Amino acid sequence: MDIIGTALTMSDLVAYGDGSVVSKTLIDKKVGTVTLFSFDAGQGLSEHTVPYDAFVQVVDGEAEVTIEGTPHTVTAGQMIIMPANRPHELKAVKPFKMLLVMIRA
Repeated sequence: MDIIGTALTMSDLVAYGDGSVVSKTLIDKKVGTVTLFSFDAGQGLSEHTVPYDAFVQVVDGEAEVTIEGTPHTVTAGQMIIMPANRPHELKAVKPFKMLLVMIRA
């Protein structure tokens, strides 16, 4: 399905998978990416760092985003920016979907 130039509901673009993390890249350019993820309850991304800020918009459910050891609860309709070069991780408190935007320039 070609998504460019089409009005779509973000949460419908990626399904939940039992016990898994599912991703769908919407835009992949040299300067950055836009990726939609779904996480089943208890799933997440382990602690890591990246050399650029990462914008997360939760479109469904609830996640715990930990930045430098400080947890933040983020729910549908909320966003958080994970700063460059600082350790962060994500965990699904309950199934959740997020839009991840990373700009590399």
